[in-house]
Amino acid sequence: MQSLARSLFHSGRHLLKNSFPKGNPSALLNTSSVFASDKLFVHRDTDQNNPEVPFEFTPENKKRAESIISIYPEGHESAAVIPLLDLAQRQYGWLPLSSMNYVADYLKMPRMRVYEVATFYTMFNREPTGKYHVQVCTTTPCMLRGAVEVVERCKKNLGIKVGEMTKDGMFTLSEVECLGACVNAPMIQINDNYYEDLSLEDVDEILNDLKAGRTPKAGPRSGRLACEPAGGLTSLTEPPPGPGFGVRSDL
Repeated sequence: MQSLARSLFHSGRHLLKNSFPKGNPSALLNTSSVFASDKLFVHRDTDQNNPEVPFEFTPENKKRAESIISIYPEGHESAAVIPLLDLAQRQYGWLPLSSMNYVADYLKMPRMRVYEVATFYTMFNREPTGKYHVQVCTTTPCMLRGAVEVVERCKKNLGIKVGEMTKDGMFTLSEVECLGACVNAPMIQINDNYYEDLSLEDVDEILNDLKAGRTPKAGPRSGRLACEPAGGLTSLTEPPPGPGFGVRSDL
């Protein structure tokens, strides 16, 4: 038995060694490119972002917070962490560490759990952002429709790179993943508004309107109402038939 096991072992080593180019297993190993986020997930205190920065919900937002929490069953109030973080961000403009700690204490949950949520979702900004947060979707459908050129036009118009804020504090430019408006690609989100079916001229017009204090109309820029076919309807082109259509006369 020992001699048989020894023979099988050496045979296996021989087969394994000769299965790789020049007997080198690492020759068949491939690694994909590594994409590193431009965000630091570990907090570092700064003058404008540290545990001592004052934060507390306004009386109006306290009422909103209590209304939100009331939706969830007793004992599961921590499920309201995302809407309360959003409420804090809308009040302060972004999410300093002190606002995360406040939300954690408000919901009686560990502060680290709130920090985990805030660092996971890209909708939460842990650094100061401009008055207008320009988010360009560059996921596949938008990229196929010219999202890269949209990013470049935004950079040229605003004079900043992705991840930067203009010196006057008016604009922050971000490149983001899918925003769910694939049919209307390419598109950008600015604060809560979607701007869709964009040409490069549309991008300039929208940004220039905001610079001038005007509010550009949200939605598709192509004349579409929403996300109906760009070339017109291909089905449901006739008025719907009335009651009894297609039903046998003897029924």
